[in-house]
Amino acid sequence: MSDPYLVVDNLQFSYDKTPVLSHISFDVKPGEFVVLTGENGAAKSTLLKNILGLLKPKKGSVHLAAKNIDGKKMVTGYIPQQIASFNAGFPSTVLELVQSGRYPRGKWFRRLTKEDHQRVEKALQSVGMWDYRHRRIGELSGGQKQRICLARLFALDPDLLILDEPTTGMDDETRHKFYELLRHNAHEHHKAILMVTHDYEEIEPYIDRQIHLVRKEDCPWRCFHMHS
Repeated sequence: MSDPYLVVDNLQFSYDKTPVLSHISFDVKPGEFVVLTGENGAAKSTLLKNILGLLKPKKGSVHLAAKNIDGKKMVTGYIPQQIASFNAGFPSTVLELVQSGRYPRGKWFRRLTKEDHQRVEKALQSVGMWDYRHRRIGELSGGQKQRICLARLFALDPDLLILDEPTTGMDDETRHKFYELLRHNAHEHHKAILMVTHDYEEIEPYIDRQIHLVRKEDCPWRCFHMHS
């Protein structure tokens, strides 16, 4: 079994002096599709922000692997809730925005290769947005913008995907195709996926493990491992 791409060890977090998260420990390995669940207010997004370094734990640690299973620098991709806030005047087309996910840092003006173009098309097909590739981003609905952001993430081809309720605005068929895509990326391409969702029953057939946040009385949210 490969070493985990993500290890959370006894993480504790407080806003000011109010404890929010306590005794949070889990890992996500390459080849795993793991979901994070909990009732509304379960601090799921707060936990993701601690993982990503946007918030600092009071105690405990978060470790992200330096290398992927091929020995190359590990790449993490993150989609927050409702990222799609492009306004009507946003000038890029769908294709241009997703293509930008293929540019290495600092190399905005290199020519895209045949492989780049194929990966961009596959990413747009995977979220049902290939037919919209020449539309301006600002002309799309909120759900369509969310799907474009996901396509850009897939075009980037990260090793670790962290997704915060990414299926907002998707219809039933698109959601199930999306779950199949995530499972395929984990199992066939050895990606590590951690996804926040409130639709556990719907996604349960596709995942490997569930991590459930629970709070009892006035205690902080704690982590319970639930195996699919």
